Amino acid sequence: MTPDDILAARTLALELGAWASAETRSHRVVSVSTKANPADLVTELDRSIELRVRDVVLDRFPGHAFVGEEFGGTAIGGRPTWYLDPVDGTTNLANGLPWTAFSLALAIDDRPLIGVIADPWHDAIFDAIAGQGARRDGDTLTIRSGASLRGGVVGSELAGHLTWPGMSDLSQRLTDAYCTLRVMGSGTLTLLGPAAGRGSGAIIHRFSPIDHLAATLIAHEAGATVLDHTGRPTLFPAEGGILVAAPDIAAELFELWTGAEAASLHGLPIG
Repeated sequence: MTPDDILAARTLALELGAWASAETRSHRVVSVSTKANPADLVTELDRSIELRVRDVVLDRFPGHAFVGEEFGGTAIGGRPTWYLDPVDGTTNLANGLPWTAFSLALAIDDRPLIGVIADPWHDAIFDAIAGQGARRDGDTLTIRSGASLRGGVVGSELAGHLTWPGMSDLSQRLTDAYCTLRVMGSGTLTLLGPAAGRGSGAIIHRFSPIDHLAATLIAHEAGATVLDHTGRPTLFPAEGGILVAAPDIAAELFELWTGAEAASLHGLPIG
């Protein structure tokens, strides 16, 4: 993609994020159904936003691929591919909890180019272009220095409605470090957290570009450390989980995460 193409794609993504944010705030949920299990919810808003975004994006960029939370799609090697979660945090939305996000990213293979996240409940839009920094409503985002686990907050998310292997152990290890674990119900907002000034770190047990790619790009461009489950710096892990953290605590948090997962794998007592 040319620089002009990337700027045009960012402009379009910002417009769609603003539209989706307004739709989410004004929408009254009237229909909730389930997908994989009774805790895996979807609403008419998830579907209507995704259909609109697909239509608009592919009309503007007909040669691109598109992968969405509700209607699927396939990434195509070497071709620009969009990844969308129209409402990340649908369970929150369906239960009246104002903590959801719209997440839209553009990548070629494992190289993210653009990320846009709309936070309807704070009327905020976050975005980044690779190599050009991150912004909240047009203002530059920068990770604050001096972060500490002690007295801090780290976010994570359940595996659907279940705890993931090592999650309980991680919670105990953070407790021992006088750090609080928060599980808020939106992986997008959890990974965005350190860049947005909401906590100092985040761990997601399994990366999905639909839910998480926009957030990892924005966090990275704001100065966060982003690591996969092996400790390799990457914004698009091929498998496993992902960690986003303020650089001051990244190594310490990574050690707690991998220690918790190892303990779980070997059946060791929590803590």
